[in-house]
Amino acid sequence: MRCPFCGHAESQVKDSRPSEDGAAIRRRRSCPECAGRFTTFERVQLRELTIVKRSGRRNPFDREKLVRSITISLRKRPVEADRIERMVSAIVRQLESRGETEIPSSVVGELVMQALKAVDEVAYVRYASVYRDFRETQDFARFLGAEGLNEDVEANS
Repeated sequence: MRCPFCGHAESQVKDSRPSEDGAAIRRRRSCPECAGRFTTFERVQLRELTIVKRSGRRNPFDREKLVRSITISLRKRPVEADRIERMVSAIVRQLESRGETEIPSSVVGELVMQALKAVDEVAYVRYASVYRDFRETQDFARFLGAEGLNEDVEANS
């Protein structure tokens, strides 16, 4: 494994342990050149996934992009990082288990919305506002009413 600090081609594994409910191996590494320490994760990848955008453009699936979008939705919300990681792993497993290598971005978006709704309704609405491209407050109201969240919002006001 190449050192992310100095680019040295070799690194030493100092510690290995399972993480994410056994879905990955976490390795602590050290660079013999610069003594930098870093962590890597090894995950089983069942197949190469390609995301098909609405425009028809195809991009390789990027787990880190999924993590970033979910993390942004959950910013300043009481959800731990390991919960986010488990959520992302579950979404990736669902995508891989579809048996398809090309997946529409809408499928990914819907899976993220389902996962966020189960974890945090505020993050769910945040994500939906970007994913569904809300432009006006009425868009929020229609969405909240259709999802049955509007009553909860009014009850808490």
